[in-house]
Amino acid sequence: MEDEHPKTFVPELTDELDLHTFQPREVAAVVREYLDACAGRFPVVRIVHGKGSGALLRTVHAVLKSHPRVESFALAPPTRGGWGATFVRLKQG
Repeated sequence: MEDEHPKTFVPELTDELDLHTFQPREVAAVVREYLDACAGRFPVVRIVHGKGSGALLRTVHAVLKSHPRVESFALAPPTRGGWGATFVRLKQG
């Protein structure tokens, strides 16, 4: 008999979040939840928002500016995504 409630897929938590698979309206909540989950696990994470129109970059940076677990953030160097990705240093402890 098939399970009426399919199991929720929970991806492995890594130090990189790729936002390409999310709808723009989901991005702020996804980033907040990701940062909370990474606290105490990774000192630095990389968030890939893509280059596109810059809308996701602005959304991500707005979340980062106000998130209590964020120590600092900056665009990635050209070899790691340039303005299509952001590195985030998380507060430790």
